[in-house]
Amino acid sequence: MTKFSDLDLDPKVLKAIADAGYESPTPIQAGAIPHALAGKDVLGIAQTGTGKTASFTLPMITRLAKGRARARMPRSLVLCPTRELAAQVAENFDTYTKYMKLTKALLIGGVSFKEQEALIDRGVDVLIATPGRLLDHFERGKLLLTGVQIMVVDEADRMLDMGFIPDIERIFSLTPFTRQTLFFSATMAPEIERITNTFLSNPERIEVARQATTGENIQQQVVMYKASRKDREGSEKRRILRQIIDMEGESLTNAIVFCNRKTDVDVTAKSLKKYGYDAAPIHGDLDQSQRTRTLDGFRDGSLKILVASDVAARGLDVPSVSHVFNFDVPSHSEDYVHRIGRTGRAGRKGKAVMICVPRDEKNLADIEKLVEREIPRLELPGVKSPAPAAEAPETEEAAAKPSRSRTRTRSRKPKEETAAEAQAAAPATETQPDAKKTEAKAEDRPARTERAPRKESPAKSEDTQRDSGRDSSRNDTGSKTSRGNSRGKRGSSGNDSRVVGMGDHMPSFIALSFEQRRAS
Repeated sequence: MTKFSDLDLDPKVLKAIADAGYESPTPIQAGAIPHALAGKDVLGIAQTGTGKTASFTLPMITRLAKGRARARMPRSLVLCPTRELAAQVAENFDTYTKYMKLTKALLIGGVSFKEQEALIDRGVDVLIATPGRLLDHFERGKLLLTGVQIMVVDEADRMLDMGFIPDIERIFSLTPFTRQTLFFSATMAPEIERITNTFLSNPERIEVARQATTGENIQQQVVMYKASRKDREGSEKRRILRQIIDMEGESLTNAIVFCNRKTDVDVTAKSLKKYGYDAAPIHGDLDQSQRTRTLDGFRDGSLKILVASDVAARGLDVPSVSHVFNFDVPSHSEDYVHRIGRTGRAGRKGKAVMICVPRDEKNLADIEKLVEREIPRLELPGVKSPAPAAEAPETEEAAAKPSRSRTRTRSRKPKEETAAEAQAAAPATETQPDAKKTEAKAEDRPARTERAPRKESPAKSEDTQRDSGRDSSRNDTGSKTSRGNSRGKRGSSGNDSRVVGMGDHMPSFIALSFEQRRAS
């Protein structure tokens, strides 16, 4: 078996490794470190939790042992997708450079620019940064990348998911062409492969595991669940989560609960606290100081359950995480690999349980296709599982048919009774003599004519009285004559001399003026 002492590392680095308690490198470390020490470009593909961080930190420290940094011109650059991962890389450098005089700077969001600029002005050997904050310093004129000798891109597939690929390409263009590039990723998407072909020069490909595989020491299970009502799905899922946590008992030393949305992270953490569980949330919208305190508490054991979004799926290196719970099925199948990779690290046993509702079954199928295995189903007492897809439509249709038939009989019943009554009354009417029918019709006519006339609105009646008063005061006779003539002409020739739209209460002087104009 290969040991770190067999690798051509600096003696001071080997001493720091021994102090950390490591003797033998992982497969990705044993494969990548020799090529990195030789100055070659390296493309490392390995599942999360296999020690990729040490694969580039150890050879970088050895190569940077000689030389001196200049102001605003870092000698090496490490790009990370999240603040947590960048902080973890910085901790690794602190661990392995304890016997060496190398300086570093951490450029991440949520921290004052002035403090970071002060470090850059003094000159740093290792610059660890997220792409956004790095470009912010560059555009301010506080940073030059022309002195970068070694460039590392960590978790490149996560960079792709977060939309950092354009920033990565720009940063590559700002660094010297003669740099050494170390590129690490858990999966190899087509876009990632395009970047490696563009910016890496004849790289050594180190692939220690099939792409997007999960650790064999992680026990995986999924709970298939269907809510009793759509508006109760969230609360019932949280009840299932508490049931799973209670079922694990003492074997659960600490756990990470992953949610797809930040709002669900806050709600789930608050719910767990309400029921007496030691839980705290972490996601991108929280203040950086709060995120740091939460992670520190989870690492030192003072916090038992961490409820997180995918911002914590990468960069959390807590070797003793016993359980990972997926409160939601991840929408991207690759995220499942990184989520459950938080447990079962460094050869330890781990367990991952996921809750799946019917609308997430397609994502579950994509995950099983990616990992090339079927995730065992976990049956919980009192949890309703959804019916198989082939039987569900038939069951729903059969359940819906009786209700529709009952509705139809209730709606038709009054119509049938009305028809029967009409048929029963029809013969009695037909037996009456014609004279009686005529008398009945004659008796009905006065009744219809004696009905009360339709009442006009008060406004309309007042307008009518006002207009009639004006007409009578001016020329009542002319008004009547003109109206009579206009009606007669309309009936004979089809022409109407009245103004259209004025109605019956048109002022008489308007009609009179039209009549006089026509006479002239």
